[in-house]
Amino acid sequence: KISQMDTQWRDKKLYPALGIFTIFFLLYLSFNDNFNFTFPQIFLRQPYMGFVGVNETRFFIKNENPKTQSLTFQELYINGWNSYWLMEESVWVSSRFRVSKMLKRGAEMGLSVCRTWAFSDGGGPNDLQLLPGVFNERVFKGLDFVIVEARKHNIRLILSLVNNLKAYGGTAQYMRWAREAGTNVSSSRDAFFTNPTVKAYYKSFVKAIVTRKNSISGVKYSEEPAIFAWELINEPRCESSSSAAALQAWIAEMAGFVKSLDQKHLVTIGLEGFYGVEKAGNVGLNPGKWAASLGVDFIENSAIENIDFTSVHAYPHSWIKGGVNSDARVDFLSHWVDSHINEAEKILKKPVLFTEVGFPSSIQKNGLYDRNIFLKIVYDKIYESAKKKRAGAGALVWQLLVEGMERYGDQFSFIAWKHPSTYKLMVEQSCRLLNISCLANAS
Repeated sequence: KISQMDTQWRDKKLYPALGIFTIFFLLYLSFNDNFNFTFPQIFLRQPYMGFVGVNETRFFIKNENPKTQSLTFQELYINGWNSYWLMEESVWVSSRFRVSKMLKRGAEMGLSVCRTWAFSDGGGPNDLQLLPGVFNERVFKGLDFVIVEARKHNIRLILSLVNNLKAYGGTAQYMRWAREAGTNVSSSRDAFFTNPTVKAYYKSFVKAIVTRKNSISGVKYSEEPAIFAWELINEPRCESSSSAAALQAWIAEMAGFVKSLDQKHLVTIGLEGFYGVEKAGNVGLNPGKWAASLGVDFIENSAIENIDFTSVHAYPHSWIKGGVNSDARVDFLSHWVDSHINEAEKILKKPVLFTEVGFPSSIQKNGLYDRNIFLKIVYDKIYESAKKKRAGAGALVWQLLVEGMERYGDQFSFIAWKHPSTYKLMVEQSCRLLNISCLANAS
């Protein structure tokens, strides 16, 4: 039997002490950015975020007031970045602090959207999809963490669903799986867009992602406002322009499929912005004749009904090779940005987001960094478009790293705060676009 003294000690000292300890422990979890323990979702308090929508050529945030049942619409212009490695680095708890640091530093720079991979296809220990429809839950929980951490820092994510390149499995892995299952698949990589088995594998993956319930927050991905948009495929290209119709049909089918699962989020393709052979008037704007033979067309692909906004990439240094001076690349980039904004405004009547803009950090003779010269061209044109309420909605730098993530880098990657002049340029763009948004929302 429990004595009266034991009961009094338990009620007056033990229980209150445990209660105080619990309160301080929860506060520690809430405010310590370096603590990566996944606490039960019942204790997780997430900040409010509105979903992003489109109104003709502009993005807006839909904010709901639960008390008054009223809606307000806030115009949104985007300064953002790419860090494709977030999910991979979130697989292990020991490396999650770098993901948290990247999202926190991005938010401190005024950046609002990050584009990252939501795919990793193969059979390795850190692959998300091990076989068609078979997933590595540990990696999925890494993606859960990325989404929760992004929302914590008021960052929205563009989640890309498959790679057209070989890195992280890509379309080639889907076709390999189909062949291993006994399916007769063409040797052309364009079979990804036409083979029924391969398309079924892709749809199965998309459904698993879009309908996933976050293991940390308990929120379904389809209900998660920290997701800005679904990107169907990173940089689609065909082996031949003869596959253009197949790609067009694939985009329409898959965009419709995503919308059938999720009506709250935007859908984009993942285009680089090249013009097709039938658009004779625009082919001259391509970085070379090779671009018109890839079976893609910026205008035709982007005009598909369930594509909410279009995307463009810009890599003048890798697209235009040979004995070309910097002035020629500057001229190309200037026309490249102008033409896509104009067509998005006048023909497509949709926002255009420059989702990858990548420039090297080499120094010109006048002492200016190449990256700053080219990035300023893009930023200024986006800013001028935003001031006029036109279709140029924003740009995402390729790509940002944090210390310790250099292995994910390429010639266009950098740690922003180690490049003070570029860092300043990026922060100034964030401030300029935020000021436009604030003025628009106040009027």
